[in-house]
Amino acid sequence: MSSSRSSLAVRWTWLRRLWPAALSTTPQERLRALAGLGLGVLVTAWVSHWLAGTAGLWLVAPIGASALLVFAAPSSPLAQPWAVVGGNTLSALVGVACVSLMPDPTLAGALAVTLAFALMTVLRCLHPPGGAVALLVVLSQSHAWSFALFPVLTNSLLLVWVGVVYNSWTGHPYPHQQMAQPSVSEDNGAVSRFTRADLDTALAHYNQVLDVSPDDLIDLLRHAESAAYQRTLGELRCQDIMTPNPTVVEFGTALREAWDLMRRLNIKALPVIDKARRVVGIVTVADFLRHARLDEHTGLAGRLHSMLKPSGLVETEHAEVVGQIMTRQVRVASASRHAVDLLPLFSTAGHHHLPIIDEHQRLVGILTQTDLVKALGRAVQPPLQA
Repeated sequence: MSSSRSSLAVRWTWLRRLWPAALSTTPQERLRALAGLGLGVLVTAWVSHWLAGTAGLWLVAPIGASALLVFAAPSSPLAQPWAVVGGNTLSALVGVACVSLMPDPTLAGALAVTLAFALMTVLRCLHPPGGAVALLVVLSQSHAWSFALFPVLTNSLLLVWVGVVYNSWTGHPYPHQQMAQPSVSEDNGAVSRFTRADLDTALAHYNQVLDVSPDDLIDLLRHAESAAYQRTLGELRCQDIMTPNPTVVEFGTALREAWDLMRRLNIKALPVIDKARRVVGIVTVADFLRHARLDEHTGLAGRLHSMLKPSGLVETEHAEVVGQIMTRQVRVASASRHAVDLLPLFSTAGHHHLPIIDEHQRLVGILTQTDLVKALGRAVQPPLQA
């Protein structure tokens, strides 16, 4: 029984692969494509019929497939003007050649489609309906080279002309840029996890024809990357990544005590709070070094040692407590604030430590560059390879 169920599960999993994914386009976009498709075939058929008069065939069936690509997927490399015109016309010529050289339609049809694909690939005009054009010529046993000019070339040119006008008018630039261009994010110095060269390497490894241009693909990937960034990091609050309950000192804490705390805990800043745990300042290693006259290189260790040593006097100009050397103007952030909002403070404003406060202005944590880097690392961590 279990073996039978396992077999059914395997079959069901295989059958599910046959079910196509839902289209990602909106109903409005589908309506736009439908209108363009009808208009394109109508104009192509009407003008071709008018040009043909009472002459024979004036519209080829594969033009319907070409119209689907031109109006439903105008950004596809397979739908570009050269692909439509070149692919259909060259395939018609290949079909006529195969009919002339090979009387057996079975062999001629297979050879025509194969050679048409090879020629379209070499001349960069790969167009799936072109294969149908080549097969149509063989099945109709057409020996006339003029068939490639009319109706095939004429139909293709008319369809492309309508596509250029309609797609551009409805906000879909056509022809669509296919050649590699420097992307905006590369030009303006924006940070990205991959470059165009990385994408080219991935495409070479994939080694299959994709119905999307490399530039469009890289834009899609960057939009996906941005969405993932917003999902993973954009919703993070300071309270999610801060170091809670940080080590603190008060205004009257002795310099020696504060210095020993920083050395023992290997930290570079101590928030200074009052009795209500409100931030009144912050003391950093830089504050100690500044008061020890860091700019005077000789005797720095001695001056630092002298500064940390209590004078024992009731009144003295010598700094002995944290409040005398701390930085009083302190930038703080709310625990509920989005962490991504603080990136400019750490990346360009020179901040290394930021006290985090609650709704009552009390200190609840400290956010450091290390905390932010760890959060960024988790947000952009690549998936584990299987």
